[in-house]
Amino acid sequence: MRNGHFRVLPRRIAGVDVVEAATDHRFARHTHEQFGIGLIHQGAQSSLSGRGTVEAEAGDVITVNPGEVHDGAPIGGSGRSWRMLYLEPLLVAAAVDDISEGRRRTSEFTNPVLKDAELAARFRAIFAAAATMEGSGAVLRWEELAVTLIAETMALAPRPDAPARVPKAIAVAVNFIDDDPLAAVTLADLARASGLSRFQVVRGFAKATGLTPHAYLLQRRIDIVRRSIAAGMPLAEAAVAGGFVDQSHMTRVFVRKYGFSPGVYARAVN
Repeated sequence: MRNGHFRVLPRRIAGVDVVEAATDHRFARHTHEQFGIGLIHQGAQSSLSGRGTVEAEAGDVITVNPGEVHDGAPIGGSGRSWRMLYLEPLLVAAAVDDISEGRRRTSEFTNPVLKDAELAARFRAIFAAAATMEGSGAVLRWEELAVTLIAETMALAPRPDAPARVPKAIAVAVNFIDDDPLAAVTLADLARASGLSRFQVVRGFAKATGLTPHAYLLQRRIDIVRRSIAAGMPLAEAAVAGGFVDQSHMTRVFVRKYGFSPGVYARAVN
């Protein structure tokens, strides 16, 4: 795969997006609605994670949790390549429920980078299964690999409820956006709702979520766009559904956050 190339493979398993890339792209801070697990194939990168700034190199397994603010930049001048699986939370929750025999229903990845050759080999196998789904036993093989991989990479402890870690006033501001991401929200609106000054909202919001209020609003809107595209909605309509002024604006935000265009994603998942 040439440098600067992203490929979203056709979706063969419900709830699983398969992505591979070779690029020197520097990702802006963003989040995913899905769990992500991947493998650095060549090169190395530095990235912000929910546990601070980390570095990963070829052979390292990398993970990201839903809603975890992160970015990514190559180390050195030659870029890096990786393969990634993005798993819908309901799929992971079902696996966790099965692994824990019903004792736990939610969990998260605790390590953003894992240096484990056996785990890396297991990821290569599951990536191949997700990318091809060949043979009569493909679904069973995927399920076996998925359950094992999740069990090995997750600490099966209940994930704390997000508002418990966020000051109450800031949680009100976050919920104000979450309740209607398409609304024309102003900083004054968030200040009135939370009972804080506009400066306190900006400072507290960034500290609590890792994103400014505007960046958080854009993330929520691009989440709507991704779901709309995955449901088969035309790109122009998805832009409207996500509250973007036009398709080009949606595309710029989508590419800045994920590295590939909405059109590429649409062709892969529909």
